[in-house]
Amino acid sequence: MIKVNLLPFRAARKKENIRRQVSIFFLSIIFVSLFMYYYNISLNNKIDACSVKIETIKNEVAKYNKITKEVTDIKNRLDVLNKKTGVIKNLELNRKEPVLLLDTMTFMVIPKQMWFTNLEAKEEVVTIKGFALDNKTVADFMTRIEDSKLFDSVNLMTLKQEKYNEHTNLKGFVISCNKMPRDNAATDKANK
Repeated sequence: MIKVNLLPFRAARKKENIRRQVSIFFLSIIFVSLFMYYYNISLNNKIDACSVKIETIKNEVAKYNKITKEVTDIKNRLDVLNKKTGVIKNLELNRKEPVLLLDTMTFMVIPKQMWFTNLEAKEEVVTIKGFALDNKTVADFMTRIEDSKLFDSVNLMTLKQEKYNEHTNLKGFVISCNKMPRDNAATDKANK
């Protein structure tokens, strides 16, 4: 019988299997290392791109903050200008008011029958002090004030007889009335 020695063949096969397993192991380590290196480079590129975007956005935010500050400053200056314009318009309206009041009163006074001694306008209240020849003259004057639609709530505060000289007695009067608001007075004038 022939005896075949298979031990060296098995040992060679074992060595070949070990060599193959070691080479697969090292190749897998190399592939995993290459994959990790590629993935690391990819992540670094993404991080760099995000950093550039963040820097760009920060610059845009700074630019827009500057623009927002300028817009806020412009709005504040515009508000100040609007307030100044409002004050100027109010002053312009108030500048003409005493002249208009005197002009109105000259048309309402009953000539040669009454005289003013004091005409006082404080805010919306007008107080008229003066003398008249009789009660009817004062009543007619109050009616004219009410009919003018420039005044509201005309009140006779006092009416008393005063001696002017030995032969003449006059009626001293104090009348108080409220000015109509400008818008209502302008509307009433337009309706006339």
